[in-house]
This record gives sequence, C-alpha cells and structure tokens, in this order.
Amino acid sequence: MEVFFICLVALGASLLTLFSGFGLGTILMPAMAIFFPLDTAIALTAVVHFANNFFKLILLGRSARRDVVLRFGASAFAAAFLGAKILFLLESVTPVLSYSLGGRIFEVTFIKLAVAALIILFLVLEMSPAFSKISFPLKFLPVGGAVSGFLGGLSGHQGALRAAFLVRCNLSKESFIATGVVIACLVDVSRIFVYSGHLSSSVGENKLLLLSATLAAFTGVFAGTRLLKKITMAAVQKIVSAMLAVIALLLALGLV
Repeated sequence: MEVFFICLVALGASLLTLFSGFGLGTILMPAMAIFFPLDTAIALTAVVHFANNFFKLILLGRSARRDVVLRFGASAFAAAFLGAKILFLLESVTPVLSYSLGGRIFEVTFIKLAVAALIILFLVLEMSPAFSKISFPLKFLPVGGAVSGFLGGLSGHQGALRAAFLVRCNLSKESFIATGVVIACLVDVSRIFVYSGHLSSSVGENKLLLLSATLAAFTGVFAGTRLLKKITMAAVQKIVSAMLAVIALLLALGLV
C-alpha cells in the first residue's frame, strides 16, 4: 500500500513540478513521512528528487539559459552546501508550535515560517501592476540564488523561491523550465553530498520503493513534456502563483 500511494504522489507531483519548477520534494516528503521516520523520509525524498531532476535535465537541459544558470546556479550551489551543514546543527531547535491532527504531530518551525513569509511577499508583489513590468537584471540573480540554495540545503524548500525569481527573468516557457532544472540539479548535488552520510542505510533498506517512486516520477515528467507545447508562458505563471499560495499556506501550518 505504501509503495502504491507514494508512487501515485510522485507521479502527480512530478507532472506539476515540470511546469511550476517546484513541488516534488515539498509534496513527496510528507507522503514519505506517513510511512517512515522523518529523517528516513527526507533521505528517500532527496534521492527521488535528484533522480527526477537528472531525468528532466536529459530531456530539457539544452533549452537552459546559460547566463542565468551561471549567475543564479553558482551561488545556489555554494549556499545549498552551507544550508545543509547548518541543518544538522539545528536538529535540536525547539519548534515555534506543535500540534496533533489525525493522530500525527505537525511542527511549525522558524524556517518554515520564514520561507512562507518570503513566498507571500512574492505573491503580493506579483499582484502589483508595477511589479508585473519588472524583470530582474542579471546582477541581482546571485542574491536570489544564494537565498534559494541556502533554504534548499536547510529545509528542502528551494524550488518555490527559485521559480519566483526565474519567472520574472523574461524567459520562454522552455527556457524557464530547463533553466530551473539545471539549477535544481546543482542544488541537489550540493545538499546530497552533505546528506550522504545519512543516506546509505535508508537507501539500502528501501530499494524497491525508491525504484518504484523514481519510475513514477519519470512517468510524470514524460507526460508533462508531451503537454509542454500546449502550455503558454502565461499559463505557467498562473500555475506558479497558485502553487506558491498553496505551499506558503502548508508551510505556515507546518503541514509540509
């Protein structure tokens, strides 16, 4: 049952994340946590997340904007390493709020609240007519990459902020998706290098689950690429905004 449920979540989340640039890890990790301890859930999700991003890289990477990848991705890679290191130093920090729902314990942490606040800020700006005419000059991208990468290493929630920056960079839909994929791979490599000491036992004990979930995620990506030509950049922006709002709410409530 857990394999079927997790694979179903992986397939659906992978399809959504192809267009939005984020969502797989955020959605899949809570599903994993239903059946596994939190540390195991994080480790297993990291493996599926990287494999899925690498598959997207093979399919779509040629459309990435190299200048944006260089400016945003380099700082994201370095900051993700730092964030992942700090993650293990913050394991004992007391949550802001804990509560029980449906027999499970949910925790609202400072990190989740901070990420949710940043996402809401981007959404408010997005609704501003003046902001809709703004694109980010390349000189500001390293700052966005550092913030997104750091949070990716620290909590795994890097995609939402990355998408919020990239969607303002006047990229085509293909370039937006491909550029996000390349940057996501860089962040995954950086944080998995730090997580590696915590991955080996979890991977070895759950090979079937990992293989099944990864194949399901690949299926979602493949299906999404077939729909890509039918989706406009305006539709991609709407998907990003809608998912940003949902993720911000779930983070603020401690549900993801």
